Amino acid sequence: MDEYVTKFNRLLASVEKPGRYSGGEWNTPDMSGERRGDMCFCFPELYEIGMSNLGVQILYDVVNRTEGFKAERCFAPAEDMAKALKEADIPLLSIETKKPLKDFTVVGFSVGFELLYTNVLYMMDLARIPFRYADRKQEDPVVIAGGPCSVNPEPFADFFDAIVIGEGEEADIELLKRVTEGRERGLCREDILKSLLDIEGVYVPALFKAGDKVKKAVVRDFENAPYPTKPLVPTIESVHDRATLELYRGCAAGCRFCQAGFWYRPIRERSAEKCAEYARSMIESTGFGELSLCSLSTSDYSELEALEDELSPYCRQRRVTMALPSLRISSFKPDMARDSRKNSLTFAPEAGTQRLRDVINKNVSEEEIDKISVAFEAGYDSVKLYFMLGLPTETDEDLKGIADICRRLKSLYFQKRNKKGLNISVSCAVFIPKPCTPFQWEAQISLSEMLRRQNYLRSLLREIKGVSFSWHGAESSVLEAALARGDRKQSYVIERAYALGARFDSWTEKFDWGIWQRAFTDVGVTMEQYTREREEDEPLPWDFIDAGASKRYLLAERKKSREGVATRNCREGCNACGANRLGRCTIC
Repeated sequence: MDEYVTKFNRLLASVEKPGRYSGGEWNTPDMSGERRGDMCFCFPELYEIGMSNLGVQILYDVVNRTEGFKAERCFAPAEDMAKALKEADIPLLSIETKKPLKDFTVVGFSVGFELLYTNVLYMMDLARIPFRYADRKQEDPVVIAGGPCSVNPEPFADFFDAIVIGEGEEADIELLKRVTEGRERGLCREDILKSLLDIEGVYVPALFKAGDKVKKAVVRDFENAPYPTKPLVPTIESVHDRATLELYRGCAAGCRFCQAGFWYRPIRERSAEKCAEYARSMIESTGFGELSLCSLSTSDYSELEALEDELSPYCRQRRVTMALPSLRISSFKPDMARDSRKNSLTFAPEAGTQRLRDVINKNVSEEEIDKISVAFEAGYDSVKLYFMLGLPTETDEDLKGIADICRRLKSLYFQKRNKKGLNISVSCAVFIPKPCTPFQWEAQISLSEMLRRQNYLRSLLREIKGVSFSWHGAESSVLEAALARGDRKQSYVIERAYALGARFDSWTEKFDWGIWQRAFTDVGVTMEQYTREREEDEPLPWDFIDAGASKRYLLAERKKSREGVATRNCREGCNACGANRLGRCTIC
């Protein structure tokens, strides 16, 4: 190991941004002393992106608080570093102690996005860990996965010994303890994996039997759940260079396209008192100049005003700004942004017409969209608007509605500010039918239709001064949809794409559509098999997961979407989706 460290340190001067690999961040836990077992958390993206991931910070903190166990980190190295490691014959190492990944008790991957799948193999390859669980030997680490893509783990299931379905704070540490105990007792690899089967949320693909169910892991006592109040401070600038405070999990809106809104149910809020305590601790321990109040819809947090009253004097005294991402138009008030920088606010109407917003259950009226104008009175001159293209039943009239909203906001801005300087940034994603949503059975529109609609909308917005337009790639959206609803055949597609050179597929400049087309062809499947409409009685690859919201409820919501009927916000009354079976919803 010392030989690797010496050779590795010599490499740092020859690669771009050596701070990605050097370690030594402020608030790094003490890694000395004896350890019974350890886990390396792997995030399959660059350091500056992975260090902005709250989930990794939480789980890293949980393990390092546990006596006798240590957690270290590893991020996907940039390609110059990967080349240097191979030339120097050095395996992929952890950041903290420069320990080879293959020597850890458990190696855990956070899989947050379908286009990161090849980067998982990229890291395994550099770490010299066999890709498939069937090829691993007794001395290899137990390799696990978790994160948002565990909603449907089947496309990558064959790459992992175990997968944590749902929230990992409790499951991860229990899994690490049992693997460590199994090794101490000299158990074989299969027996160690058998010992994991009764941990809530843990899925062991090699031992899974038809008819088995895996219940999603849920942190029930969210108020007192561990939280990293001394988070690591990156050594180089990260994507989100700030303290992040998680207010609550889940979402009450029930947007029918939104996977996160259903997956993170039941809704669990943390008290304003606890949130303020955590916020002050993070600012004191890091020196960050910005505090992000984070949740799926920050302005829906029931104690937001009380929290701001508590934190505002503290933040003003220390010149710390509060960022309010993910605001819901219907619940936004000017006072919510009183300590934010007066630059830009972000809202997501999602669709251009009331008809389509009713279809997708985006409970936002035309009058509420006009309420954005209160931000102009508060001093804002820039608004970011998020929409989705290709939603079920969408027509060109709905796309025209997006341009109409922009014109109306510009007119309202002029009335409120008597200035012509409003900048509107319109960002348009492509609808992807995701598992665990009422739209999981829907078809995705064709690639050619995506391109046509994008060009049509661009032509409409080009006519409006002060409006900029960005959109997601059509080809990568098709691939994302195919991978999101995939089955185990897709592990061969992923492995083939990696062999053909696929890396960092979420980066526009790295994404190679031709590689993925060839990979699907070589394996003998098509993307259309996975992007087509599904029959309601058709078995789905992820049906074995109990995600909380019942299939019956999702089907009822799909039926209401076709009738253009909206469902009330959960904060107005429980809609009996079924998530309360997994834990108590704190707003019901």
